[in-house]
Amino acid sequence: MSLVLVFEHHLKGINIMKTFRLLLFLVAAMTFIALPVPSLAQVSIGVGINVGNPPPPIPVYAQPVALEPNDIWTPGYWAWGPGGYFWVPGTWVEAPQYGYLWTPGYWGASAYGFSFNSGYWGTSVGFYGGVNYGAGYYGNGYVGGRWAGNVFRYNTFVTNVNSRITRNVYVDRTVFVNRSPIRIAYNGGRGGLTVRPSAGQLAILRGPHLGLTSVQREHILLAGQDRGLFASVNHGRPGELAVARPFSSSNRPVTVVHRAPAAVVRHALAPIVHRAAAPVVHRAAPAARHAGAPVVHRAAPVAQRVPATVAHHPDPAAAHAAPAPAHPDAGPGK
Repeated sequence: MSLVLVFEHHLKGINIMKTFRLLLFLVAAMTFIALPVPSLAQVSIGVGINVGNPPPPIPVYAQPVALEPNDIWTPGYWAWGPGGYFWVPGTWVEAPQYGYLWTPGYWGASAYGFSFNSGYWGTSVGFYGGVNYGAGYYGNGYVGGRWAGNVFRYNTFVTNVNSRITRNVYVDRTVFVNRSPIRIAYNGGRGGLTVRPSAGQLAILRGPHLGLTSVQREHILLAGQDRGLFASVNHGRPGELAVARPFSSSNRPVTVVHRAPAAVVRHALAPIVHRAAAPVVHRAAPAARHAGAPVVHRAAPVAQRVPATVAHHPDPAAAHAAPAPAHPDAGPGK
């Protein structure tokens, strides 16, 4: 008799557990149904922290000459750090794989503030908020070049290259060039861009892609260590807008801060920089990657960096380099 009672008690315990699990399932299902639809700021990868105020506009600047074949242009943008928004200068980088293109990141507004959607590498350029970054990234796709097998061909109508180093070029004057001097840096919210991702761009987002390379990460890290690149210091006008080579341990940022009087703000670890009395136009020789003096584009007329241990001699290749355009969208092909 006692065995029968034990058995019945066991069955009741099983029924109670089944009922409890069913209730948990129903609660979870109702919670999922009640979740809000993701906003545009969340329709991307790498969504970061929420910031209360929008980023400053994207500055207009000239693109430095590409020094290496197959390098891909990654435009400058406003990133967020402990000191607020800081400028990450545009630069040329090596793609992680042949055939891969860069989709820039962008800031998107939501009910919680502004979130940054990180850029990524993929076989096609996806959605980047409709932001006009210039130099081929005019809000939709990229018109600065394209891959042909394992060779990247540059559209010199909008891209600045060294003709002695890079011969894989073409001129396409039919591409759309957005020359607006007003470059809003975020999508959604008050005053933001209203462009929405297309079905094709969403498919690219869901497809295979790669994140930042180690070179890009170091570039961003060093930019965030330079006080002069912070918007609170430069008031939205960074002195170092673009660099031909990414920041690294041997190529640290040195930013001209726009204020009266103008002053040079150096990071504590930055090397000593030699400056000439007058503006000097200097182009680097076609050297090995990351070798030699880095070529730096500055908004203010600042002379070149010259390592103390290397004597400077004019390079005959500089005479054949394509002249840097006065505007990022006025390439030598015009």
